[in-house]
Amino acid sequence: MIPAQIVALCDRLSEVTYENLTKIIRYARTGSADRAQKLDDSHQNDVDHWMGGGTCFSITWHLYQQLQAMGYQPRLLMGHKRNHRNIHCALSLRIQQDCHTTLDSTTLFFDPGYLIFDPLEIPPSQAKSFYPLRPNAVELRQELPGVLALWTGSLEQPLKLRFEFPLAGVDEQEFHVHWKASFHLEMMTYPVLNRLDRSQGIQYYYQKGNLVTRHSQGSTLVRIDPGDQVKVLSETFKLDATVIQDALGILQKH
Repeated sequence: MIPAQIVALCDRLSEVTYENLTKIIRYARTGSADRAQKLDDSHQNDVDHWMGGGTCFSITWHLYQQLQAMGYQPRLLMGHKRNHRNIHCALSLRIQQDCHTTLDSTTLFFDPGYLIFDPLEIPPSQAKSFYPLRPNAVELRQELPGVLALWTGSLEQPLKLRFEFPLAGVDEQEFHVHWKASFHLEMMTYPVLNRLDRSQGIQYYYQKGNLVTRHSQGSTLVRIDPGDQVKVLSETFKLDATVIQDALGILQKH
């Protein structure tokens, strides 16, 4: 059984929107990935005071710190996608089981940056575990020893390989190196927003002018008129309109 305090922490974090707008703003204002990273919202305990939500590095780092504060020892994982290495991140955490169970411990996988807010048990080597989450089902596979593969998709279609994570993990210093490198990725040149409504099983995703709404029955795509961008994004992703305006203004100058 997963400790209640971990479940509560993940539930709280699920209210956060994945977004690169605050990352764009801080990078533009400081002119430095190092300084922008140090000002990130993830260093604040109370998510209600965050300017936005942040990308996978921000959300994962916050979860990492909170688990440490609870007395756990989470491990930072870097995700690779085909030839693109260290572009995503997640966590693993080994927890001791009750002494009356047959297993001594369970290793959990956390990927809040990919809107997976349920702690999922990592399967043993040469095995896989399926989780029918809404709206995207998740399958964890460890076909190669020590490498966890994340597959997701709808229940009606074949799942797709998203990332591969070496389970050996990285230390904090290396994690921050990859975090700072992420400020120079191509995705920093346009808005990317992603939010999950867990109660309704609906995901909202925005990129390059397109708003995708995904639910268990399928998905819809709507092109957002530039004049409606701020209003629609603010309402859909629960973000302050000023944050959106500031980020869009920065991107237009570049």
